[in-house]
Amino acid sequence: MTPTAEPAQGDHRATYREVLAEPRFRLLFSTRTVAITADSLRITTFSVLVFAATGSALLSALAFGIGFLPQLFGSLLLGSLADRMPPRALIAGGYALECAAALLLALVRMPIAASLGVVALVALATPVFSGASSRLVAQWLEGDAYVLGRSLNNIAASGAQLFGLALGGAVVAVLGPHRALAVSAALYLGCALAVRIRLPRLQPGESGGTPGGPRGDGGTARASLHGAGLLLRGHTVRRLMLAQWLPPAFVAGAEGLIVAYAGGHHFAPGRYAVLMGCLPVGMLVGDLLVGRLLRPPTRERLVVPLIALMGLPLVGFAAEPGVGVSSCLLLLCGFGFAYGLGLQRPFLDALPHDGQGQAFGMLGSGSMTLQGVGPACFGSVAAAIGTGGAIALAGGAAALAAGWILTWHSPSSPVPVPNHSTGSGNGIEQHACSSPAQQPSQVGSAANRHAPRPTSL
Repeated sequence: MTPTAEPAQGDHRATYREVLAEPRFRLLFSTRTVAITADSLRITTFSVLVFAATGSALLSALAFGIGFLPQLFGSLLLGSLADRMPPRALIAGGYALECAAALLLALVRMPIAASLGVVALVALATPVFSGASSRLVAQWLEGDAYVLGRSLNNIAASGAQLFGLALGGAVVAVLGPHRALAVSAALYLGCALAVRIRLPRLQPGESGGTPGGPRGDGGTARASLHGAGLLLRGHTVRRLMLAQWLPPAFVAGAEGLIVAYAGGHHFAPGRYAVLMGCLPVGMLVGDLLVGRLLRPPTRERLVVPLIALMGLPLVGFAAEPGVGVSSCLLLLCGFGFAYGLGLQRPFLDALPHDGQGQAFGMLGSGSMTLQGVGPACFGSVAAAIGTGGAIALAGGAAALAAGWILTWHSPSSPVPVPNHSTGSGNGIEQHACSSPAQQPSQVGSAANRHAPRPTSL
C-alpha cells in the first residue's frame, strides 16, 4: 500500500494559530461562519412564517428542511462549475444569491409553494460555491494544517448554527419575521462584498480548477454527471465518501427522535433541549481535543474506534435511561464525530486535482441529504418498536459502519484506505494510486496551501 503522506508530513502536528495565519483562509472562514449564522436565522424565520400562514406542522417542517434536500441534485447537475469557473465570482455570487432570496422572502408576499421553490432553487446552487470554497481551502492549507482547518470549520459551524438559532428567536420577537429575514439578507450581503473585495482574483492555473469544459445546451449538466460518475466509480473515493456520509446519517436518525423520547418518558419541560444540546457540545469538545492534541497518524488510527464511539452509546437507549444517563450517552456520541478528522487527508489525497471542487460539493450535499433521510427512516421504525429501540437501532447501524471500515483497514498503515494495487483503471483510481511525489498539487503545492449539518467550507 502506498502511504497517503510522506513521513515528514505525517508526523507534523499543525496548530490552530498556524492555520489562522493564512489570510485567505481567515477570509473564507470568517465569511462562512457569518453565512452559517445567516442560514440558521433565515431557516428558523422562514419556518415561523410558514407556520403562521398555514398552521401546518408538516409545511413548517418542510420549510425548515427544504434548503437541504435539493443539494444532492445540485451537486450532480451543476457540480462541475466549482472546478470550471473563477472561485471568487462563484463564492461572492453564491452569497449574493442567498441575499436576494432572503430579500425576496422578506419583501414579497408569495404563495407558500413559490416561497419553498425559491429556497429550493438556492439550495441547488449551494454545492457549487461551497465546493469552490473548499477547493481553495484544500489548495492553500498544507498537510496537517488542512485537517485543522476543517476542524475549525466544524467547530465554527456548530457554534454559528446554535447562535443563529438563538438569534433567530430574539430577532423575530423584536423585529418580526419579515425584518428578521432582511437581517439575514444583510449578513449575506456583507459576506458577498467581503469576498468580492478581499479575495484575490485567481488565474486559472492558480485556482487549481479546469477552465472551460463542455459548452452548449446541457453542457454543464453533462459534465457534472460525468464527473460525479467518475468520482463514484473510483473505489477509494466512493468508500471514503460513504465513510463520511453513513455514520452521521444514522446519528441524525437518532437525534430526530430525542424530542419524542423525552416526551414519551415524561421528562420535565425543557429537558429535551438539554438532550439536544449534548450532541453539539460533544462534537465541539471532540474536534478540539482530537484536532489539537493528537498527531495525524494517531487521528487516522482512531477513525474506527471513534465511529464505534458514535454508535455504541446510543445502543444504551434500549434500556430507556433517564435524563442524566441519556445526556452522558449523547455527549459520548457527539465526541465520536471527531473521527472525520482522520479521513480528511486520505480523502483529499484520493481526489483528482481537476475535480476537487465537485468532490467537496458532493461530499457536503450527500451528507446533508442523508441526514435529512435518516430521521424519516428511523422515525418510521420508532412507530413499531418505540423511540428507545429506534435510537438503539440507529446506534447499532453506526457501529456496524465502524466494522465495515475495519474490514478495509490495513494494520500496516495508520490511514484506513483500501489497497489500490488493483485499481479499476479509471482516471480517479489511477490518481489515487500514484505516490505523493507524483501528486504535489494535492498534498501541498509549491506555493501556499490553505479547510462535514453536519457540515464544510
